[in-house]
Amino acid sequence: MLKIFYSRSKTEENHKSTREHYLISQVRSFASYLSHSPYSNPDYPLSLSPPPDELVQAGWSKCWSRRENRPYYFNRFTNQSLWEVPVLGQHDVISDPLGLNAAPAEGGDSNLGNGQRKRRSSEEQGGGPNSFKRAKVKRSPRLDEPERCSAPTTPISPSTPGVKPWSSAPEDKQAQIYWDLDVQTNAVIREQAPASHHLPPHPEIELQRAQLVTKLRQHYHELCHQREGIDPPRESFNRWLLERKVIDKGHDPLLPSDCDPVISPSMFREVMNDIPIRLSRIKYKEEARKLLFKYAEAAKKMIDSRNASPESRKVVKWNAEDTMNWLRRDHSASKEDYMDRLEHLRQQCGPHVAAVAKDSVEGICSKIYQLSAEYSRRLRQTHLSLVLSLHVSEACASPPQSRLVYCYPVRLAIPSPPLPRVELHFENDMACLRFRGEMVKVNRGHFSKLELLYRYSCIDDPRFDKFLSRVWCLLKRYQVMFGSGANEGSGLQGALPVLVFQTLNRQFGVSFECFASPLNCYFKQFCSAFPDTDGFFGSRGPFLSFCPVSGSFEANPPFCEELMDAMVTHFEDLLDQSSEPLSFIVFVPEWRDPVTPALTRMEGSRFLRHQLSIPAYEHEYRSGSQHICKRDEMYYRAVHGTAVLFLQNDAGFAKWAPTPERLAELTAAYRASSTRISSLSSPGPAHISPGDRDSAPKTSDRTQSNVLSPGGHDDNNNNDNNSSGDSGSSSSPRDKVSTV
Repeated sequence: MLKIFYSRSKTEENHKSTREHYLISQVRSFASYLSHSPYSNPDYPLSLSPPPDELVQAGWSKCWSRRENRPYYFNRFTNQSLWEVPVLGQHDVISDPLGLNAAPAEGGDSNLGNGQRKRRSSEEQGGGPNSFKRAKVKRSPRLDEPERCSAPTTPISPSTPGVKPWSSAPEDKQAQIYWDLDVQTNAVIREQAPASHHLPPHPEIELQRAQLVTKLRQHYHELCHQREGIDPPRESFNRWLLERKVIDKGHDPLLPSDCDPVISPSMFREVMNDIPIRLSRIKYKEEARKLLFKYAEAAKKMIDSRNASPESRKVVKWNAEDTMNWLRRDHSASKEDYMDRLEHLRQQCGPHVAAVAKDSVEGICSKIYQLSAEYSRRLRQTHLSLVLSLHVSEACASPPQSRLVYCYPVRLAIPSPPLPRVELHFENDMACLRFRGEMVKVNRGHFSKLELLYRYSCIDDPRFDKFLSRVWCLLKRYQVMFGSGANEGSGLQGALPVLVFQTLNRQFGVSFECFASPLNCYFKQFCSAFPDTDGFFGSRGPFLSFCPVSGSFEANPPFCEELMDAMVTHFEDLLDQSSEPLSFIVFVPEWRDPVTPALTRMEGSRFLRHQLSIPAYEHEYRSGSQHICKRDEMYYRAVHGTAVLFLQNDAGFAKWAPTPERLAELTAAYRASSTRISSLSSPGPAHISPGDRDSAPKTSDRTQSNVLSPGGHDDNNNNDNNSSGDSGSSSSPRDKVSTV
């Protein structure tokens, strides 16, 4: 027994001695680290003068080396480090991606391809997104590279200097599967000057904009009720914003203020489609009978109360009374009989009803536009006054040179003023940001994503002082654009499945999204609707203003006919002007009855290399509410076919040709992603089961409800069915928001 006790004592003493030696070694290591810390060095500068503006635009920043006790220059795009001041066109490959502007550099990283320049890990940058979750490991610097000390880029809280109050590492690591921010861009553009007509975002202004847009939505609802006795077509206001911004020359990022024509074709068409009553999808015979009676009664009432011609009164009254008499006589009709009779009634009465409602509906469209222009002017004045009161003046940037560069995020010419404090707290898996009592939410995974995008893209806030305020402005902007209804606007922000994005990147070199947002983007380079709020998170601005010379792009536009038509025009111009490899892979709804002008133009384009059709109900999209929705609501099935078109110039076709092998990979990716459809608990914002297909109207692929449009080109009811997220039709889930 004594022997065992002695053995145990001996073992405990050994363990204790080992622990003491370990702790002493750790203390010595920490003391050694402090002795070499740049903050303990009297030569360490408290602030470094920034490099010239043209170097900042090319990705260069000035840092401090702990090892050498002197400043050096680091390029965030190419990961190059230089002791001397960089010379544009020589040291940075970003300034001459195609080798057309200057002779290639003699050595170093400038000879590496873009794909070889992967961003260093967060530990190497001295404060990466998850650096606060684990101990920082010092990297041994290469012999040909200065050691970097990124103290100025350490994120801090606006309220607690030195420490971030949040954890950007998502609790659920599966949230990371919805994007890949490590993919480097191959999109090449001409260097551009910072945007001078956009004012920097401010929470006060964004709060006022939200209130005015909500007020404008209420006016639209009241006008439809007072003048036509109908509810506004579902999400027609959202599509009105999209359609107006295609032609708007005003300065407000959201509210239209300078459009020609004043009358919106989209809003006019959708309101007219719901006159005299809104037609809905029919499943049962009794519903069809009631709908037929209501339509006849509403048409007769409207023609009696409006200033109609005698001929119109005669035609509408006779057809309405004949239908009512038929309903009283025949009680054995089938659902198909009722629907055929409704079709006949609409053909006979529709033109006359539309003629008497035309002036009233045009008045609704004109009134909403005038109010929007007034609200825009008021916001602009308030915003300018705020900027001037804070003594913020436009930055003096050197004019851009006519040289090719890899695309970079939008820069604003006017510096951002000091921003007010935004409070942050977490509720389970949701990050909640509050300003003046107005709270916006985003799940923890997407909050982490926004932090990474901000770190990669923002150049004026290395210490994250303005991060929370800018996140609040971004979330509030998209919340206001979507609307407050259940699932409203989610169709404007849908996205392709992850497997499809991975295949596009692997097989066709796609590294850029033409229509996205910081919330739903897969790559860190994308175009979006709002350059003022989104530029800090990687946006390259609106796509219709984006002019790439080379690159491979994915385009999944909001399904708004006017926007899609403008997109095709832009594609044609870009492909015609560039001799460098340029490729656009376009995803649009396969509407055939009637076919959309955009689809017709692309199918007849001389740049079309191949067209692929993905059948309805056999593929899926990611929800536009992915940043706030539940995991089981992330995907929904597409209830209409999707056309995939490959538009490429000769050089692009030679480099990224849609070969049978590559197309087979893309089809397999869709097939693999659609295997989850059978287990989806939430098929989407506008779910229609396969069994309901027979109930759909046969007049138009885009008329999603059992509806026939009085005007022929129906865009209004599309929203109940278009799965891929139909932004151009009435309220469906659409694929990507963005960019007008």
